[in-house]
Amino acid sequence: MSQKLRLFYYALGPANMIKPYSHWVKGEDDPSRTTITYTAQFYDVCRALDAEVYVLSSCSEKQLLHDGQFTIEHRPNLELGKNLSGFLYSLGQLWYMLRIIATAVRFRANVAIVGQGTRYRTLYSLLPLFGIQVIWSLHCVLWPKYNPPKGIKLWRFRLTQNFFAKNCAAILTHSDDIIEQIAQLTGESHPPIVQFSPIYCRSQFDEIDEPDAIRSPFRVMFAGQIERFKGVFDLLEIAKRFADEGRQAIIFELCGDGSALESLRLAAKEAGVEPSFVCYGYCQKQQMREVYNRSHVVIVPTRTEFVEGFNKVVIEGVLSGRPVITSAVCPSLPCVTEAVVEVPPDDPNAYGDAVLKLCDDCEFYEEKRRGCLGLQEQFYDISRGWGTKLKSILVAIQESREIGEIRE
Repeated sequence: MSQKLRLFYYALGPANMIKPYSHWVKGEDDPSRTTITYTAQFYDVCRALDAEVYVLSSCSEKQLLHDGQFTIEHRPNLELGKNLSGFLYSLGQLWYMLRIIATAVRFRANVAIVGQGTRYRTLYSLLPLFGIQVIWSLHCVLWPKYNPPKGIKLWRFRLTQNFFAKNCAAILTHSDDIIEQIAQLTGESHPPIVQFSPIYCRSQFDEIDEPDAIRSPFRVMFAGQIERFKGVFDLLEIAKRFADEGRQAIIFELCGDGSALESLRLAAKEAGVEPSFVCYGYCQKQQMREVYNRSHVVIVPTRTEFVEGFNKVVIEGVLSGRPVITSAVCPSLPCVTEAVVEVPPDDPNAYGDAVLKLCDDCEFYEEKRRGCLGLQEQFYDISRGWGTKLKSILVAIQESREIGEIRE
């Protein structure tokens, strides 16, 4: 009799894992998300494989749920020295990570799926000592693409080389950039790397119309964190340039929250560009849909200092039928080049020129808009999704265990 899969899933970060579970058991989509969430895909895989599951998150709302084969825990990361720096903070982080590993061992997991993160990654090398195979799910580049690690940071990354090379059963990622960095880190000596795509609900984009053919005013949409590293102040510089050039019919609409929101609003007011530079703050799905409906292009000006993920806004722009302006900082760019105007990173002038090109050159705009239409189906194909790829890895692990049992 083959050993039943017992899966330990550490969702790095403070994600609420119980709320999406409550939607999943009812057969509902998460109303706050446009993608088919990784959480829902994970629960689907667990049910399909009849696995026993322990899910752990550092969500600040401490909670423990037992429901049949599922155990879900929110364990706040109240590490020692949280408000301090240096040794005490590091000690607290170390203690928290050791408790995570201890939980996986007590649960008698045979597979652990762990998320991003660099600090204390080598501690997961302890798991194989207890017969627990590790699947690493990487959603962000390991280091900023244009700012490779140096000095102490490079030394820390090198400490993780053996983890990637010897202690992972497989790596899940959606980015060629991440694969390249893993290869650099391990000297090409790494476990199988399985790529996936973010998967969306088609219905989320059915209500988004084609862009207004009149194109005046020409609306440029930004969605994401309102932070300097996301390039929002570069957008303000572009808006100021257009105001100086008399291009009043180009309007920037920014959707999102962040620590720089109020300072960005104040800077726009002081620059006198408020009418053409609108910061909405956090937007619910209906408001986002309205902004997409009246937009003509989507702009993603992430700066080189940021450790970027796939950046799903690029994909959502394409699914909305809107050309996207971005740089190679975004790992999603190679998937959708036909719909993207690529510019050099950290270059507000180049971003501004791309906006003007799409605004003034109708033929070029239509070429990029048609490019969107030919790229959309891949992001509705569940066979390309994280859950499907994870399932294929788990099935292979289970089959290898069965072969081992037969030989014994």
